[in-house]
Amino acid sequence: MGDFMFREIEFTQVKDNVVDLLKNRWGLVTAGAQDGFNTMTVSWGAVGELWGKDMATVYIRPQRYTEEFLNREDYFTLSFYPAEMKQRIHGVCGSKSGRDTDKAKECNLTPCFNEAAPYFEEAELVLVCKKAAKGKFSPEEFIDSTIEDKWYEAKDFHYIYYGAIEKVLISDK
Repeated sequence: MGDFMFREIEFTQVKDNVVDLLKNRWGLVTAGAQDGFNTMTVSWGAVGELWGKDMATVYIRPQRYTEEFLNREDYFTLSFYPAEMKQRIHGVCGSKSGRDTDKAKECNLTPCFNEAAPYFEEAELVLVCKKAAKGKFSPEEFIDSTIEDKWYEAKDFHYIYYGAIEKVLISDK
């Protein structure tokens, strides 16, 4: 492992605009354990309060390999990286499957297993989330009739994972 240091902060102490991080910088959602994990790009997500807890929500298509890990495990992480790493990370983690590729190795990311779910030491911000609920989009619930045709040509409606943010880690690099 390299020289990295993370410290725990309260979610309300996060100085970054998390909407900007998700929408423009993107992040990684990761689930699993040292004996097997997977990560993928996430740009659709939300954070806020739900059920009296700080909560992160991510949307994962059913065919994604990471979905198997999210479905099986109790925890996942959302992690965010310096802007200059976006192309390198997301060129691999947003287009290749972990079934065929060691994404961490190909992106030069160093996995960390000292929390309830894996994350990477190159991250600037990590949200450690405990699954609270899982849902799925249903076409009959779309009020905007253009959503299904624009985003779901293959009818592969996203699963919705709600994770209670149990720990927030910030890099002291």
